[in-house]
Amino acid sequence: MSEVLPTICRFCAAHCGILAEVEGGRVTGVAGDRANPLYRGYICPKGRALPEQHAHPQRLLHSMKLGPDGTHAAIPHARAVAEIGARLRELLERHGPRSVALYVGTYAFMYPLAGPMASAWMNAIGSPMRFMPATIDKPGKAMAMALHGRWQAGPQPFAGADTWMIVGSNPPISKSIGAPPHNPAGTLRDAVNRGMQLIVVDPRRTESARLAAVHLQCRPGEDPTVIAGLIRAILHEGLHDQAFVHENAQGLETLHRAVEPFSPGYVERRADVPRSLLLQAARVFANGRRGFALAGTGPNMAPRGTLTEYLLLCLNTLCGRWLRAGERLPNPGVLTPAMRPRAQAVPPAPAWGFGERLRVRGLTNTAAGLPTAALADEILLDGQGQVKALICVGGNPVAAWPDQARTSAAMRKLELLVAIDTEMSATAMMAHYIIAPRLSFEQPGLTLPIETLSTYAYGMGYEVPYAQYTPQLVDPPAGSDVIEDWKFFYELAQDMGLPLSLESAFPWITAGSHATPVALDMARAPTTDGLLEMLARGSRIALAEVKAHPHGHIFDDATITVGARDPASTARLELADPVMLAELEAVAAGPDDEDAGFAFRLISRRLPDVYNSYGRSIPRLVRKYRYNPAFTHPDDLRELGVASGEIIEIRSRHGAILGVAEADASLRRGVISMTHAFGDHPDACDAQQLERSGSNTGRLIPVDREFDPYTGIPRMSAVPVNVSRHDGAVSPVGIRPGGQKAV
Repeated sequence: MSEVLPTICRFCAAHCGILAEVEGGRVTGVAGDRANPLYRGYICPKGRALPEQHAHPQRLLHSMKLGPDGTHAAIPHARAVAEIGARLRELLERHGPRSVALYVGTYAFMYPLAGPMASAWMNAIGSPMRFMPATIDKPGKAMAMALHGRWQAGPQPFAGADTWMIVGSNPPISKSIGAPPHNPAGTLRDAVNRGMQLIVVDPRRTESARLAAVHLQCRPGEDPTVIAGLIRAILHEGLHDQAFVHENAQGLETLHRAVEPFSPGYVERRADVPRSLLLQAARVFANGRRGFALAGTGPNMAPRGTLTEYLLLCLNTLCGRWLRAGERLPNPGVLTPAMRPRAQAVPPAPAWGFGERLRVRGLTNTAAGLPTAALADEILLDGQGQVKALICVGGNPVAAWPDQARTSAAMRKLELLVAIDTEMSATAMMAHYIIAPRLSFEQPGLTLPIETLSTYAYGMGYEVPYAQYTPQLVDPPAGSDVIEDWKFFYELAQDMGLPLSLESAFPWITAGSHATPVALDMARAPTTDGLLEMLARGSRIALAEVKAHPHGHIFDDATITVGARDPASTARLELADPVMLAELEAVAAGPDDEDAGFAFRLISRRLPDVYNSYGRSIPRLVRKYRYNPAFTHPDDLRELGVASGEIIEIRSRHGAILGVAEADASLRRGVISMTHAFGDHPDACDAQQLERSGSNTGRLIPVDREFDPYTGIPRMSAVPVNVSRHDGAVSPVGIRPGGQKAV
């Protein structure tokens, strides 16, 4: 007999509440959970593919070891742990703690114990070399908040907003920034239908832009120009919240002078945004009573992403878009300690120049973490402090990091590469050891990770006090040898004789009793549920109470209001950070002359059915696009003499890739739009790449040219390229217009 059980989808970071049909010890189907009070039955194609993910024939059910002949063979995970421990002890003795690095990728986010336990192990060996995706996808968010300062009470929420601005994000597809994560397409549409005035800044007419009252379809990479123009228009017309700014911010006059060059006429010439639309957007946003402006991953990956985020914070402060004293706090926390904020600023803090100093490009630790784009060079550069070993958890650097050729060379140079991966990804293929992990239905979980996002960046996480716990639903497949990610680090510490102490769930939570490390019993292994209790210690709602609501619950029984400003507080939000305004002055000086020789700009985008590099091995999710389409305006394709399904060459200053042309009238002319993190190895032939997994845009992006001097992120979107018809030996790969594979 089958039974239907509530659980959490952990294919992506949205954490949707779903129902799993379990029969004979395996999950046979999934559906949306209409009894879930937040997600209310929503499910996407990725969630529907969870049974296929668990039963996939290419799923790793045993850990693997690379042999002398260059092939991998199964190895018991306990033996792999012992061999890895022996090699690590040798490396630590010869080269010291800095020789061992950790990369916790995006896919580890869905498993709340993976990152904290990996961090505990790194603490035990004393290595500071910890890297995350934040510095190669959205470093500007944390950097800008450090430079501008935070508002303790947080922003005005999406619920009840009468105006909302999204810059370079498309929540119906990304499921993340721009709208709450529960059915973002429906949530955005419902808000517009009730009267919310949506403003979208994006070179594409995205699903979000189609709902917008104003769509500013600017040239790629011109987000700082557009936002500076909006600020200038608001200040010139006196539409800013003068009382709020006077009481809570500083630097208004300096900011006003800095944005003066960005007149409507200048923005029109520079960004190709009609002045009438720019002024309309400024008035709609400033005249709204409630709302917020935020940016997505694309603008962070484009040039001057931190400046984009900083100007948006200035725009929100100018319009007073922060919660005030006496207002109800939308989300006081569930599995985190109760929030009791005041209506006051948290002063600016250092954004870079502290912590570990890297050996390349003068980079240091930052508010967003260590610069991940520098890690390949930290491996390749010989000498004292060289990284010799790398452990990857839930990440695929060969596909996801910029400068794929350099990344691949770095992976080859490592004396020890360990990947915790569910399949033979591009990175796993190069690993000395691959640890096979359990998947979501095979272990407990909870929504704590997404809850903590709201404390890291505005516009992310839950706006309501929602939480859900899921128990383990099924056992791993019979005969398999898979373990939970956290258990690898625990067993490795046992083998190496290291003590472990579990810290807070995520590094951006730093205050409260839950931040005090808890020493683990290294003789008696903890349970997953016991560790989850440790992560949730000090929470506003006890984990036991969350468990009592198997379909999830909104814990809005307590009304917590924003407190009045502390009379002793003198902190102010900074509108005129000198580094940011120096960057703005450079923008006003004009575009980079080196870009003039390139007719197109390559921008990043997401596809709805895959999650970064993951999901492309599941047939259900690649029925339309197994490859990486090169979306191009139809008029541009006609000028190139190319039809949809034919091959084009895309060339930057750094390298070239082949792409499968796909007509897309939603784009501006002169724009190529492709998805990040596709493709396998840079030495694979292009014909094989196109047919099997698409081209990797990282091959167009060098890490040591046009990079942010603080976060190290290179120019990963709005990349200058030239495009031409490919007349070489590679023929069209049997792909029909619209992305359908020819039979």
